[in-house]
Amino acid sequence: MTADSFQIFEPEAITTSVIFASPHSGRDYPRAFLRRSVLDPFTIRSSEDAFVDDLIACATDFGAQLLTAKVPRAYVDLNRAQEELDPAVIEGVRRQAHNPRIASGLGVIPRVVSNGRAIYSGKITLEEAHERLARHWKPYHSALQSLLDRSHALFGEAILVDCHSMPHEAVDCIARSGARRPDVVLGDRFGASADGAIVDRIEHALQDAGLTVVRNAPFAGAYMTQHYGRPSRRQHAVQIEIDRSIYMNEQMIRPNANFRAVQRLLRQVAQDIAEIGRKREMPLAAE
Repeated sequence: MTADSFQIFEPEAITTSVIFASPHSGRDYPRAFLRRSVLDPFTIRSSEDAFVDDLIACATDFGAQLLTAKVPRAYVDLNRAQEELDPAVIEGVRRQAHNPRIASGLGVIPRVVSNGRAIYSGKITLEEAHERLARHWKPYHSALQSLLDRSHALFGEAILVDCHSMPHEAVDCIARSGARRPDVVLGDRFGASADGAIVDRIEHALQDAGLTVVRNAPFAGAYMTQHYGRPSRRQHAVQIEIDRSIYMNEQMIRPNANFRAVQRLLRQVAQDIAEIGRKREMPLAAE
């Protein structure tokens, strides 16, 4: 299924409760948006999770559902609550309680891209912001909820694996501490968004592929994990952040010489993660 905001890829048969998603890899930039921005078409892509959708495209081969964004993060951020409106970039928005994402310019309608570079010279109207949410944010989340509901109906559970990429320098703080620089950061909101056994198995799948993994620092998960992670309802959400430098040239925004090798490596990871959601015996309900 394809819409303005997203694409859903379905396997021949859904055999796992795992759903893979990539909300920040969209690269369909509206021409009017590019004309309005003070950034060049190259710089405006700097906060995009480029090629993550290609890295996880194999998920359907293992019976998993896959949801990828088409709308770019710089235009509307699908990993934010729709209420996270920034008064510094949207006319007529009242200031709200301190929100670090809004304060840094990374609300649902971003004010900046990577390294704090402003997207606009002025503000957009509240009407335009609401139109973007109606056209892109709401359809994406409606589609995601429908996939989760389908998994619940088929398996009695749903496991959302929310896939992202991070700039190489994002984990400099860990490297400075003397620890080995991680290739992947897993985010489960410090245990709040997913059952620990599920997170353990995802971590082991990544480690078995030779990747160095840490949890929740510096990324514990944002709106997707916070909103959809409901372990008590057998709905789990785990964020995966992959170091961009291992598969792409971050400056040129293009795959590097390791891309195919990383793609093959993540194919095995996706297969292992899909195994977590195979139909298994469910606990008996209390009498």
